[in-house]
Amino acid sequence: ILFFTTRGRAHWLKVHELPQLGRAARGRALNNVLHLADGERVQATLPVRSFDDVDGNFVLLCTRNGVIKKSPLTAFSNPRRGGIIAINLDPEDELIAAWRTNGSQEVAIASRGGKSIRFPEQQVRPMGRAAAGVRGMTLAPGDEVVGMEILSPGATILTVTEKGYGKRTPLEDYRLQRRGGRGVITIRTSARNGKVVRVAQVVDDDEVMLITDGGKVLRCRVKGISTMGRATQGVRVMNLDA
Repeated sequence: ILFFTTRGRAHWLKVHELPQLGRAARGRALNNVLHLADGERVQATLPVRSFDDVDGNFVLLCTRNGVIKKSPLTAFSNPRRGGIIAINLDPEDELIAAWRTNGSQEVAIASRGGKSIRFPEQQVRPMGRAAAGVRGMTLAPGDEVVGMEILSPGATILTVTEKGYGKRTPLEDYRLQRRGGRGVITIRTSARNGKVVRVAQVVDDDEVMLITDGGKVLRCRVKGISTMGRATQGVRVMNLDA
């Protein structure tokens, strides 16, 4: 497993080195198995069976400030005890997402303020691990990226906001754009529904778990969440305590 941290570093661990525990167990602190710096948190994980680059495998990274970067998977094949650089970040930025791609897929990036951009992966050239990346999305002042998805035909984009509202929007509603643009509205945010907390690519047969900061969990079928256009506020999908 590759572990990517908020500081843009990658750590490498064999699965058998992680404890196998029951669902109710607390687990083991990753600080005990990974050498993390003070304040550094694991933000994304990628399972890897082989680092051979025979299928053109890449790792695509995205940061909170809208920077995106693509590196060959083989660049992560030589681990070090303290981790290796995955992306060179600005001091005020942090890594938020990591995906594996084949080099010719489409990418969607969504922001907390309700904007989203869709563009071909080919617009991001491969770079070495120590590179800083390129602009994936231009953000309005005070906005930040909350998620990145690698798109598949026939899917819908599920958007969920902090006050328990959400909706699904057909992928066709998001036109292809040039990388680095401001994007289009993916949901209208307001005092009623709150800011966006997560986007996810889903199909009708999927199920989703919504988890609150108070520890409550709701599991529901995706097809029970309304499909509607981009410029709407969504519907309530989970009731929250005060």
